[in-house]
Amino acid sequence: MKKTLSRALWAFTLATIATSACNSNDEASKSASTEVAAAQSTANGLSGGEQPRRDALLPGTTPAESSDKPISRATDSEKNDSDEVMEETKEAAPAALEAGARMKRTKDGKSRATGQYAMKSPALARLQVASSPPPPSPKDIGQGSEDYKDYGKNPMVSTAEDHLSTFAVDVDTASYAISRRKLLNGQLPPESAVRVEEFLNYFKYDFQGPAANSNRAPFAVHMDMAPSPFVKGRKLLRIGVQAKKLSLRERKNANLVFLVDVSGSMQSADKLELAKRALRVLVDNLKDGDTVSLVTYAGSTRVVLPPTGLENKGEIISALEDLRAGGSTGMASGMELAYDLAAKALGPNSLSRVIVLSDGDANIGNIGHKEMLKSIAGKVKEGVTLSTIGFGMGNYKDTLMEQLANKGNGNYFYIDSINQARRVFQEQLGGTLEVVAKDVKIQVDFDPEVVKRYRLIGYENRNVADKDFRNDKVDAGEIGAGHTVTAMYEIELIREDAVPVTVRVRAKRPKGSKASETAYAFSLKQSFASFSAAPEDFQFASAVMGAAEILRGSEHATNWSLENVISIAKASGDAYESERSEFVSLMEKARKLRLK
Repeated sequence: MKKTLSRALWAFTLATIATSACNSNDEASKSASTEVAAAQSTANGLSGGEQPRRDALLPGTTPAESSDKPISRATDSEKNDSDEVMEETKEAAPAALEAGARMKRTKDGKSRATGQYAMKSPALARLQVASSPPPPSPKDIGQGSEDYKDYGKNPMVSTAEDHLSTFAVDVDTASYAISRRKLLNGQLPPESAVRVEEFLNYFKYDFQGPAANSNRAPFAVHMDMAPSPFVKGRKLLRIGVQAKKLSLRERKNANLVFLVDVSGSMQSADKLELAKRALRVLVDNLKDGDTVSLVTYAGSTRVVLPPTGLENKGEIISALEDLRAGGSTGMASGMELAYDLAAKALGPNSLSRVIVLSDGDANIGNIGHKEMLKSIAGKVKEGVTLSTIGFGMGNYKDTLMEQLANKGNGNYFYIDSINQARRVFQEQLGGTLEVVAKDVKIQVDFDPEVVKRYRLIGYENRNVADKDFRNDKVDAGEIGAGHTVTAMYEIELIREDAVPVTVRVRAKRPKGSKASETAYAFSLKQSFASFSAAPEDFQFASAVMGAAEILRGSEHATNWSLENVISIAKASGDAYESERSEFVSLMEKARKLRLK
């Protein structure tokens, strides 16, 4: 007890020293006072026997989202409480110095950690994640060298000229998570970072999956339509695809290769340290029979952990904890090595997936981006899929991360908090790991005698030529177990007493080469006379779509308002309340930012 109190007192003293060190810069001292307070609070809490909470102020996590659980290691690899407290007490003192160092600011107002106070200790980095202050101000984050691609906006199309609309499915959700982090940091997201389909697909909807005894496709298709709340005289048509869900027992054994970027750009707490915590969540949710490999890339590439089963979970956790950041980024060579490991483990009754965790800032490699993407497309034919998980801001390369997942027949997520990590690697793990249908294309056939014009809202980078719908050599999107795909059309009707559309879905089995096709007719029973009469799910999806259109600066949404979006979202019920209430809160922030 005396040792613990002594260490706590030492931490408190150093926190005071750190405060004094900043007095020469009053403005910087004020802006960083929360960090010193956090260090002092940590010391005080430890002296009183309390454990600091890691989830409390993680970057991108609001206090309401934080966990009530005290610090813990992996679920099955916890140390005893006294060792845990002692370890964190040792880390508390360096945290105080770190807080002081980070208060040193240059004339442009940006934080700079310098000299002996620059972060070097992995233990310190872990504590920084635990006690990070609220998100920095916009001037501290900025867009930096971030990269987003504008794919344009789909136009209104006359059915007399083209009555077919064809696109590949998309289950990615990174765009919404990136936009959320920007808004929580007091910034509007870049317009090109907003993709309507990824906003829509972030949320859960009440779509029923296929019947358990169905011999048809491993998904069900739903359609409904109602008057648009944004444009008088137009309708909104929603198409939803719900994939079948798999239990843990039903899921195939997974051979996972974690390809982790440990370059110098990954040093911040919201990058490598958060990535390590996210992978701990994933490992905790794997099952017996799964294996994990770990490959890192920076200036050089190496296998940190060969394929290791869950019976040796301690070795996996230890390998993750030992990861350190430093060096340049050689993603291409790391990709080759990761794919080689994944291919060797591939079997008829298992799945192999490479999971890339990076900020996407790949600047050194033996081959260029185009060659790397081409190489990945070839690996898919061998049966290995790839998912990308993005971290951090300032230098983030969204375009590359999305393209890698697209070519790798996988999914693309962005993790801005430990809560988002749990969403991806715990709540939606089945869909993240196992594909139930690949090369999935949707073709919507509008009756020219019923529909005058239409517009697919979003999916601009997923458009497929109508003539390629039945060309099975053309790559499309994948659907994982339990995943939902949602698309919305804005349409103008000629008449309302006839069926406006027929939807066809073409897909391959996970290891198949020939696609099957199923047609679905729209039921007039799912056409609602007023927007308020439509299902609450439909109303909320309309609000999400409207928000994305506004935030990406769509010319089709010039006269739409976030006030209307917020009103619709609030009126659409409390199903999945936390996600939807967060959406409302974010749109309130966006509305205020747009007024500045």
